[in-house]
Amino acid sequence: MTAFADLPTSLAGKSENITALTTDNELGIDPQQITGVFVTVHGHFYQPPRENPYLDAIERQPSAAPFHDWNERIHHECYRPNAFSRVLNDKGELVGIINNYEYMSFNIGPTLMSWLEKYDLEVYQRILEADRKSCDRLNGHGNAIAQVYNHIIMPLANTRDKYTQIRWGKEDFRSRFNRDPEGMWLAETAVDYATLEAVIAEGIRFLILAPSQAQRCRPLPTEDQPETEWLEVGGAQIDPTRPYRCFLPGTDKFIDIFFYDGPISRDMGFNDVLNSSHNLAGRIGMAIQGDHRPAQLISVATDGETFGHHKHGTEKCLAYAFTTEFASRGWQVTNFAHYLSLNSPAWEVELKPVTAWSCSHGVDRWQDDCGCGGGGGWHQKWRRPLRDALDWLRDRLIEVYEEVGRKYFLDPWQARDEYIKVMRDRSPANVEHFLTRHQSRKLQSAERIDALRLLEMQRHALLMYTSCGWFFEEISRPEGVQILRYASRALELAGEVAGVQLEKEFLDRLALAPSNVDTFRNGEEVYRQLVVSAQVNFQQVAAHYAISSLFTTYQPEHRVYCYTANQIDYQLQRMGPLTLAVGQLKLVSEITWESADLIFAVLHLGGWDFHCCIKRFTTRRTYTNVKEQLFEILQQASAAQVILAMGKLFGDQSFSLQNLFAEERHRIMRLLTQETLVRLDQLYTQVYRDNFGVLRAFHRDELPVPQELQVAAEVALSNRAITTMRSLEQVISDSTFDDPLVGLAEIGELEAVAIEANSMGCQLKIREGKQMMERLILRSLWHLLHDANPTTMEAEIHRLERMVDVSYRLNLGLSLDRAQEIFASALSKQITPKFVSVSAVLHGGKGDRSPAWELTQMRPLIRLAEKLKVDIDFWVSQLV
Repeated sequence: MTAFADLPTSLAGKSENITALTTDNELGIDPQQITGVFVTVHGHFYQPPRENPYLDAIERQPSAAPFHDWNERIHHECYRPNAFSRVLNDKGELVGIINNYEYMSFNIGPTLMSWLEKYDLEVYQRILEADRKSCDRLNGHGNAIAQVYNHIIMPLANTRDKYTQIRWGKEDFRSRFNRDPEGMWLAETAVDYATLEAVIAEGIRFLILAPSQAQRCRPLPTEDQPETEWLEVGGAQIDPTRPYRCFLPGTDKFIDIFFYDGPISRDMGFNDVLNSSHNLAGRIGMAIQGDHRPAQLISVATDGETFGHHKHGTEKCLAYAFTTEFASRGWQVTNFAHYLSLNSPAWEVELKPVTAWSCSHGVDRWQDDCGCGGGGGWHQKWRRPLRDALDWLRDRLIEVYEEVGRKYFLDPWQARDEYIKVMRDRSPANVEHFLTRHQSRKLQSAERIDALRLLEMQRHALLMYTSCGWFFEEISRPEGVQILRYASRALELAGEVAGVQLEKEFLDRLALAPSNVDTFRNGEEVYRQLVVSAQVNFQQVAAHYAISSLFTTYQPEHRVYCYTANQIDYQLQRMGPLTLAVGQLKLVSEITWESADLIFAVLHLGGWDFHCCIKRFTTRRTYTNVKEQLFEILQQASAAQVILAMGKLFGDQSFSLQNLFAEERHRIMRLLTQETLVRLDQLYTQVYRDNFGVLRAFHRDELPVPQELQVAAEVALSNRAITTMRSLEQVISDSTFDDPLVGLAEIGELEAVAIEANSMGCQLKIREGKQMMERLILRSLWHLLHDANPTTMEAEIHRLERMVDVSYRLNLGLSLDRAQEIFASALSKQITPKFVSVSAVLHGGKGDRSPAWELTQMRPLIRLAEKLKVDIDFWVSQLV
């Protein structure tokens, strides 16, 4: 979706310095200005926690294909595009790159921010930088606001959990943005006065709510007018263009509240408002009050994922609106904190008792069968029993925590509130510092493990209230299963620390939650079928390590998800088709510090058949005896005898390939099938070669090609293409970019494949091709812009252009976004200064160098810009 057909002439035909698009003057921002129209667009960016509680990692989610999981998919469609939003001209060429986070108000859930920090540090840093720049532009008031930590419905939380959620949210925010948050986003904007009391006590200055949550409002009483009349606005009639002050009943304590414009916010999500910046500005303009008030704020709020995920490409609409469209109408782009600093509330508001934006029944969507979120005739009668079961579990866990926690902590609940500092940094030194600060006495090693187990138990007890578990129509959806997994982990930790067995009673309560799916019947069956299968113990981790060791050379210390695996001993022998590995392993949890000393034996019988056994390490002598016996029996080359011996030495429990965690299982499955695939590729290639003339004849005469021959052609050419790409990647890795001949043979081969595939009407299936060619293009471009040899630059550019062209011809679905970002950065930092130097000489300026040498570099770079679809008309006009 192109949002910039309405670019003005100044941008449509020229390529300005990229930074010129984001200056304060163009935005019309004056930090001291207190009159006029202000605009704030708030994005609530959030993904529910998806990590397996036992592995602290997100496992592959097939529904997110072709991406690994939904975080990765939405990141590709939304979070990254908003950090590098494109401004395009009417030809679809890049004019500028805007960091939307620099201009929009936003909150990003802590669990999502942790994911971004781990998987795309560049985007994470762009978000932090955006907040710093907005602070600079808006008199110290940044765009980012905090969020209650893991998106629980605050009115349904007990008082202690309310405070922990706020404190965790604040500390997570501080650790990232290096400042205290001024505002906070409440999950689903769910609020009651008890929640207001907590956020006020924690120093939060303002909240953002839906207009439907206000009950009545009035001008603040003054000395001249001590009594003002209340206006009833319970039907969402409140004026959202001003801030309001909300007092706790019977006190002078207050918090300021902004109500977003409901109709515009809905239109952004469900109508065509975001199809262009002109549409967006026109819709916002309709909300401007014409009563000549000195200042007014038009604020909208929606899920941040709207911009790019729910509505593809709409991040471009925001970018142009922020940098050009709004300023052209005299509007000032701001955020809530900045506006509040300029315009203190002159009105006060009273809220309805308990409300949320997405439920017309208060907060029943998260506890009752109220109909919200339903569909297809399914009931939500499971919601109340699920809520009751978790509340029962929470209260039992409180008893465990207080009883055991007081043995270890000076103040167990203060320790829980500050545990966020460990969640942010699990380095041994930081955990040591935390325990030293909170321990009631010097703790022994086993006690430190129990102390960390207790805190993890409480972390999972909070995570199990993540709102998504109730939001939709069915308890067996992934969101409901996920919160039950957190409950399962909390139950397990309680048992390990205190010996209490709470699972049976918990399941009895879950059995009262009826499922809409016959396969499950109720919450208990959901738990047994979908939750228990995700539980992980040390033996499973060891089995994962053991089977994987047959395909991976592990270092003495290796990380397996959230466990550190220390290899004490390892020996592998092969006998005919059999492979046997025996080893000793020490596993340590990076989260609770608990550990296990184990020994393993794994037998690969060939193909997909594995037999693995695990048991506790007792003595070195016992381990040596086990190892010697197994390798002696292996000499008989009898799989049956080895398996019988393993059962005798280790016990009856065994593990197979199916017991590996999904990521590694899939990797090994691909390795095991590779030999078969190679044979098939060779067979199809031979069929293609033998029938090449026949295929050409069918295509020449425009006859339907036999499917078997067409499939053979597509497989053969696809295999030839990917083999050549791997070779290209290898030769470029092994050589220097400065050699203009490196890779040309491989690129020529790819061009030949593209021609042949086109002549044969083949749809090539090259799954790795897109990522591989994008990597090669990025590496080549980076070298070209930073380390290129001037004497070989034109040849390097020509090679890069050929890589881009052949990627298109092979229909790889090539994306030039990252390449454009690198090139755009170089425009302002490297290329523009060279252009200025050349231009000065060409136009009669004084200089001590002939422009000829600079021109030889500039012309190929301009040609490359055209290939990367970057607008360079302005520079071309100056050099011609």
